[in-house]
Amino acid sequence: MTNHLVFEVGVALILVAIAAVLAGRLNFSIIPFLILLGMAVGPHAPQFGIIDLTFIESSEIIAFFGRIGVLFLLFYLGLEFSIGKLIRSGRSIVVGGSIYILINFSLGLLYGYIMGFPFLEILVVAGVITISSSAIVAKVLVDLRRTANPETELILGIIMFEDIFLAVYLSIVSGLILGGSTSLGGTLLSVAIALGYMLFFFVLARKATPLINKLLNISSDETFVIVVFALLFFVAGFSETIHVAEAIGALLLGLVLSETEHSDRIERLVVPFRDFFGAIFFFSFGLSIDPFSLGEAVWLAIGAVILTIVGNFIAGMVAGRRAGLSHKASSNIGLTIVSRGEFSIIMANLGIAGGLSANLKPFAALYVLILAIIGPLLTKESKRIYEFLNKIFKWNKSSEKMKGAQS
Repeated sequence: MTNHLVFEVGVALILVAIAAVLAGRLNFSIIPFLILLGMAVGPHAPQFGIIDLTFIESSEIIAFFGRIGVLFLLFYLGLEFSIGKLIRSGRSIVVGGSIYILINFSLGLLYGYIMGFPFLEILVVAGVITISSSAIVAKVLVDLRRTANPETELILGIIMFEDIFLAVYLSIVSGLILGGSTSLGGTLLSVAIALGYMLFFFVLARKATPLINKLLNISSDETFVIVVFALLFFVAGFSETIHVAEAIGALLLGLVLSETEHSDRIERLVVPFRDFFGAIFFFSFGLSIDPFSLGEAVWLAIGAVILTIVGNFIAGMVAGRRAGLSHKASSNIGLTIVSRGEFSIIMANLGIAGGLSANLKPFAALYVLILAIIGPLLTKESKRIYEFLNKIFKWNKSSEKMKGAQS
């Protein structure tokens, strides 16, 4: 059967390609298509002659490709981010991002507690609920031609702020879960190692840039990409050995390289790998889920979806109004950043890797799937939603009264 390994992987890639074409034709996010497709095949699927949709022989290599996809997604995100960029973005982004994180993270903690999860599972559930999908949000903004809207800068700022929170939070949670510490001292040591590791990369990004520029001054694209990818896999692998999630190692390396003069070249070379392996990641995630086990997580996921939509809308309104945006622009914020995707799945996978509740995986899958579908629709229909809510809350009239009072 091992002779058919390459053919099995080929069949999987054909399915991924069909999902990508279908999503492109429908002008929709590819993520729900890939997760659904992965769930539709796997061990419970039928076999048609030499075409084996159970992917038993190839499941390990597909899962490994999926892990590579996570590394590329987080590495690219690190390349897009810069400490200097956040400083230049101003106070409104820091305030808006803090409001957004505080509201959604608090709701996530409360939801996990009410649902009766143990402490570590509560931390994972809160992480799953808090972080929006930058991939889906960015795609929706471009597709709907909203990049020039007044609220878009704040939306991108909040996403950037989320990335910082994600880096810190994943480091702390991975230290707690993967570190396996039961005593307070051991737990604090795991967290200290994770934060110290992060701090090392931040210092590296600010102080070692001239040296890295010289080391990466390679004319051949072939040699250049080999060196960069060797660094990526080494740093990610080393991170795991000190109980920091490999995805965070990739993010931190991206952060360091974003400060160099080679960042644009690295981005250009990484994008095809990010798209290819990233697609396999979502397919692999779906493949690992038995659709017949989702029944247990349905109400848990639906409750989290409702909480997320309400929490996001409130957070968007508060952050937007604090930044001086109109009620309409502020409502657009909450309706745009509601989608959840890759980071929620990464959080759930971290919990599974640490031996936490098996229910986290079907919960995260359903939660992401529902919001990956509903999120872009809410953004597309944001004008109608605002007009409907405006009839109830009379936002326009209150704005006119304030303007009259000021004049």
